[in-house]
Amino acid sequence: MSSRDGLSFRRWPEAFVRPGPAPEKWHNRSNYIWWGLVETGSSLPGAPRELSLYANERYYYEGQGVKTRRYTSRLDGFVSLHGSLKGGCALTKPVVFQGGRLALNLSTSAAGSVRVQIEDSEGRIFPGFSLADCPDLYGDAIERVVSWKGGPDVGRLAGTPVRLRFVLHDADLYAFGFGKR
Repeated sequence: MSSRDGLSFRRWPEAFVRPGPAPEKWHNRSNYIWWGLVETGSSLPGAPRELSLYANERYYYEGQGVKTRRYTSRLDGFVSLHGSLKGGCALTKPVVFQGGRLALNLSTSAAGSVRVQIEDSEGRIFPGFSLADCPDLYGDAIERVVSWKGGPDVGRLAGTPVRLRFVLHDADLYAFGFGKR
């Protein structure tokens, strides 16, 4: 359940935090989330900041004591466009952007990848921005700059309506944005 104002709430039927492998957690399903998300540093050296949420568990068992557990999620990582290992494709509506670089918030498996093609509003590929010109992007990054064979600069297309075609293999695309050169 979530709320932006504390008055109106929306409830999703799917679990965001699952009980996990411990059998006692499946018995009472006692993941009671504390109020609010907190942006925290990662426990991994050099990793980007993340969102933390805290939950009480084992409150149901007399004499065992309640535990607090911290769960983490990537920034902007609640909803994604997902492609299976077999692959998937998505095409945006026409967008007009400012800036000279396209950056992706993405996560792939070791075998996964994301590629991007830039088309005009009629579906014609801009020269130098085809899928064949875009090497596979892989890994886990909040702001991975896309580069094609000619480099990452998309500034010559700024101010023009473009559509982005994303091809994903065992990957999640959380967000995209255009920024400075």
